[in-house]
Amino acid sequence: MFTPCVLTILGVIMFLRFGFVVGQAGLLYALLIVAVSKVITGLTSLSLSAIATNTRVKGGGAYFLISRSLGVEFGGAIGLVFFLAQAISVAMYVIGFAEAFVGSIPTVDVSMTTVATITNIGVFVCVLIGAGWTIKLQYFILAVLAAAIVSFVVGSGQAFDVTTLQANLKPDFSGGESLFTMFALFFPAVTGIMAGANMSGDLRDPARSLPRGTLAAVFVTAVIYLSMAVLMAGARPSAQLKENSLIAAEIASWPLLITAGVFAATLSSALGSMMGAPRILQAFARDNVFGWLQPFSSGSGKSNEPRRAVCLTFVISQVCILSADLNTIAPLITMFFMITYGLLNLATFYEAITKNPSYRPRFRYCHWTTSLAGALGCLVVMFLVDWRWALLSMVAMALLHRYISRKEVEARWGDLQSGLLFERTRRNLLRLEEELYHPKNWRPIILALSGAGWDRPRLAVYGHWFTSGHGILTLGQVIQGEIEDRLERRTAQARILHDFIRTEELEAFPAVVVAPYLADGIESLVQCQGLGALRSNTVMIGWPTEPKRAEAFGATLRTIASLQRSIIAVRFKDDPDDPWIAPTGTIDVWWRGRQNGNLMLLLAHLLTKTTEWRNRTIRLMRIIENEAGAAEVESHLRELADEARIIAKPVAIVSSDAMHDIRHTSRHAALVLMGFEAPEEGDEQAFYERMEQWAGDLPRVVFIDSIGEMSLES
Repeated sequence: MFTPCVLTILGVIMFLRFGFVVGQAGLLYALLIVAVSKVITGLTSLSLSAIATNTRVKGGGAYFLISRSLGVEFGGAIGLVFFLAQAISVAMYVIGFAEAFVGSIPTVDVSMTTVATITNIGVFVCVLIGAGWTIKLQYFILAVLAAAIVSFVVGSGQAFDVTTLQANLKPDFSGGESLFTMFALFFPAVTGIMAGANMSGDLRDPARSLPRGTLAAVFVTAVIYLSMAVLMAGARPSAQLKENSLIAAEIASWPLLITAGVFAATLSSALGSMMGAPRILQAFARDNVFGWLQPFSSGSGKSNEPRRAVCLTFVISQVCILSADLNTIAPLITMFFMITYGLLNLATFYEAITKNPSYRPRFRYCHWTTSLAGALGCLVVMFLVDWRWALLSMVAMALLHRYISRKEVEARWGDLQSGLLFERTRRNLLRLEEELYHPKNWRPIILALSGAGWDRPRLAVYGHWFTSGHGILTLGQVIQGEIEDRLERRTAQARILHDFIRTEELEAFPAVVVAPYLADGIESLVQCQGLGALRSNTVMIGWPTEPKRAEAFGATLRTIASLQRSIIAVRFKDDPDDPWIAPTGTIDVWWRGRQNGNLMLLLAHLLTKTTEWRNRTIRLMRIIENEAGAAEVESHLRELADEARIIAKPVAIVSSDAMHDIRHTSRHAALVLMGFEAPEEGDEQAFYERMEQWAGDLPRVVFIDSIGEMSLES
């Protein structure tokens, strides 16, 4: 883990562009650039270590970690971005090698593009052979790199001059360069912390090796870069540092070792990126976020080498070699890596603050504050480097996130979205529990006793209409019998009810209980269903079609009312093939008093907010005995509707036979709402017959008994 990270960090930028950065920015700004870069990668390494020791890390590195934390949408977006960043990095390192090769051997008449292409093919063939052979080669490259650094330190020590150092303290920007362009040019030099993570699938114990190797690499390379900045500033004037890309070889005691080090560093970094990028693509393709990437999911041989993905990486890097140079590629890679690092920090931050019990990292030196600081640091640096590219990058990520969300890709792994929702819900529930409901904020939280759903689909659909976008609907079912004998059936019925909700696309929750008697089960559901302040305030029940059930039904209504729940009793005479087709006609609310009338008018209003019932007319109606008071009653009804801010047409009906005129006036209504009061004990049969007479042959009647906890004037 330590070796690939160090070899990628100490790469082409160190030998071919670090002198340019020091010459342009001056020593103080150069140290600042190195320090800020290392702080960002250090914080990201802490986050990487925490999240990597909290899960079994498989292939894909940062993509695997982000997708398993922030979800498939963020993971899918970052998968493409991170793969492209690694693939383009191959081109950057290969171009660096070609530049060093041509500069070191001026007698050879060959173009940099030709050298870069030949080198890219060589790197491609090495990786195609297999990662095991390449990893062994890296130990030799590390030794060459160490010798090159020693050569530079000895040479710069001999040429060190305090006067030159003082002259190079301040910046000497030219050619339109600035502190931020220098940061953008340098930052890819420290992005090698992901080199080890990309190979995580090949590690024996990634949870142990990844934190140790990555953090050690960050610290060691920080010391090297800071030391080199001081030595370069004291060894050569800024003009030479800016003009000579091979200044490190000129300063070194043994220039040949620097040349060998450049070759070793660029080739090792190219090899590391050529190994890492295909593994990211392979892991991404296996998650099947984009079907067209599926061919890249397969591996070859016992070690499951992603050879198809290696071929694609080679093609992308070669295109970049033919169309760009080192100074153009580096800032683009900076943006890609900043997005990746920012999301990795964000993933760790969310894992920590959601207090998910599954977040138990073995790495203990990461706090949510460090992760948040790392994420904010990446965001700020992106905009400081180039706000246009930063905005474009964020828009591209948002579009990818939106596209994947619309595809509704089903993730086969758990992510912290549920944990984040749980924590937010928990906090909100506690706040609701502490604060009393104000009548202004009353919402319908309906428990619909719909059975299995398929038996009473209209009850479920009307419950959905009454609550859609405004309240909460629970579909309840009672299974009669002893719980020991009905456990399997309860599980099966819960699954059936859940399937019904999904099939009908209802915004509802299932609830199934087992009880010896139906009344006991209903009582249990009404009392216990819900959580905290989100317990049901309204029970929706079907009206019995057989008079012999009147006594049991009346007793149920009385029990529900005694538990301080409003009641919606639905009486349907027609039975359409499609319960989702709303009948034509008006919505008639028969007003008798405020307690039931407020709830009836509100439910009528909520119906008109649904797509199926939109543009229906609400008629607010009342029976009067004397025509002389008709105008006054209509004016009163209009005031009630205006105070409630509900559009309704007031209608006063002069009648000496209220039952007859209600049935006659509302015979063509789509829905009729009438108030009632739960019957006293012993009055159940008379109550049932009385309400049946009021409803008569009306096809769709909803009886309302409100406990009066809401107010339309609020």
